Amino acid sequence: QDHVCSLHKVPFRGAPCSDAAGSQVPYSTIMKQVNSSLSGVLWDEVQKAPFYEYKDSVGQFHQVWFDDPHSISLKAAYVKSRGLRGIGMWNGNSLDYSREAAAEQQTQAMWQALTP
Repeated sequence: QDHVCSLHKVPFRGAPCSDAAGSQVPYSTIMKQVNSSLSGVLWDEVQKAPFYEYKDSVGQFHQVWFDDPHSISLKAAYVKSRGLRGIGMWNGNSLDYSREAAAEQQTQAMWQALTP
């Protein structure tokens, strides 16, 4: 099926299929890899999150799900509209803090998205 990626069944706290089968990828890698991916950026309307698809050097199909400023801002707006006390980002140190202009812009946009 289109846009279906099978995960290897790796037990994690009793769940037969979980994120234990995946790995974390730095945001800078995602931003570089998405441009050469099979799909480009795709959007999941249910999860309000972007993802993309690629094949590795041995032809294995992969999906990478991530947050970007748009998806973060939707989540932050939801928190604010419900009067919740806050929102956090899973791993801010995975952003690209290099001095490259594009990286600085992306990182600043991610942090600004947390404050609707």
